[in-house]
Amino acid sequence: MGDERSEEQILSRLLELEDSEQAERRVRLTGERYLSLLQDPDSGLSYVLRHGTDETEGAEIPEDTEFYEYPTIDVARRAFNQLLGESRRAGELVEEDSTDDLGDSALDGAEIRDQYADIDEDELTQDAVTSDEEP
Repeated sequence: MGDERSEEQILSRLLELEDSEQAERRVRLTGERYLSLLQDPDSGLSYVLRHGTDETEGAEIPEDTEFYEYPTIDVARRAFNQLLGESRRAGELVEEDSTDDLGDSALDGAEIRDQYADIDEDELTQDAVTSDEEP
């Protein structure tokens, strides 16, 4: 098959999907590690991804990252639940359905606060005539 993706390409794609909060399930394990259940909408394949945190803001794949590929989401769910159970029994489960460390600051852009938060602070949003006293 000519469209085989390398392991690194698959890992990159899975981390990208996870960062954009498309994981069906995601749990936090001890040692700042995560276990995620993902389905790639492009390929239709499903994955269980286990990885550490990314200190390089997407430049490198975290060390000890591994994934398991499945033909359907149902098979992947069973595998995810089995790994989750093993992690729970080993005392490695920190938080179920975790969103910690999601989102790459380099890709997210500016943080949106209140739509009008900067109106009083930003000279560019000030009206040309703010009071009768100014010339």
